[in-house]
Amino acid sequence: MPDFLDTKKLLPNLGIGLGLRRELASQTLENRSKIDWLELVPENYMGLGGASRERLESARDQFPLVTHGINLSIGSTDDLNTEYLSKLKKLLDFIDAPWFSDHLCFTSLDGIYMHDLLPLPRSKEAINLIAEKVKRVQGTIGRPFLLENISYYMNVPGSEMNDSQFLAEVAEKADCGLLLDVNNVYVNSLNHEFDPFQYLDQIPLERTVQIHVAGHKQGADYVIDTHGSAVVEPVFELLQYVLERVDAKGVMLERDQNFPAFEEILAEVDKIRQISQAADQVRQAGSAPRAHSAVKTFERDRKASTIGRKEMAEVKHARVLSA
Repeated sequence: MPDFLDTKKLLPNLGIGLGLRRELASQTLENRSKIDWLELVPENYMGLGGASRERLESARDQFPLVTHGINLSIGSTDDLNTEYLSKLKKLLDFIDAPWFSDHLCFTSLDGIYMHDLLPLPRSKEAINLIAEKVKRVQGTIGRPFLLENISYYMNVPGSEMNDSQFLAEVAEKADCGLLLDVNNVYVNSLNHEFDPFQYLDQIPLERTVQIHVAGHKQGADYVIDTHGSAVVEPVFELLQYVLERVDAKGVMLERDQNFPAFEEILAEVDKIRQISQAADQVRQAGSAPRAHSAVKTFERDRKASTIGRKEMAEVKHARVLSA
């Protein structure tokens, strides 16, 4: 494939999207005028018929679609699963997705799938392994591939660099795109005590094709990425910071559980649209984007409700169960 940055220039601008979730499917499909495109979890549609296939066909007939996978396991020492890739390619060809994505993590080892997005040792060895696999994936699928920064709750032993350096080196060496999750950046910044704006400055934002915006839950010791609550203002601040600096081809809201009235979801989609439009004006006018000092600093609310082990287990698989 050609250089990824050249490829990105040819990708369509999808606008503001929403995740296609079973519980919200009928309302989502009824609001074509307010939602520009949809993202789906491919594992819930690959090779399936029945209601899943009907929902997929209805969505394809009305919206541009992209996929966001959870089982590619790009960071595993296991070889790529060729059967998985074959099914994924058929799905992507069926919906004619302009790009597809998965997580910068591993989900399997020795052929055993652990059904969680596990962080990687941030090492040169891991970078080389992932870059080689990404190139094979893009060659097999024949469509632009994006990697997403995950939320993580520990630093894996053997790491040689921080998360932003790791993400940057993987993307550059693999020559792939980024799906930038600004909620994950914010959650990680609280849990691991780093500046989220400096993180954004340290990654190749120009490779960002898609952006995820989501909510999280404050616990006693950690902030948990749940996609189960309203988006907080600091995450919107990070979104604006990014969009003033880069032309993202699609921004979407992730809501996977604890669903509110659909009007509330549409209100968040509309707020994302307003932020995107304002940022577009900044870029088009050639105005200087805001610097760190012009952006609010947010601290963790220590008085928030707690979250226990049971609750953590309940949110682990939210994306799969609700898609």
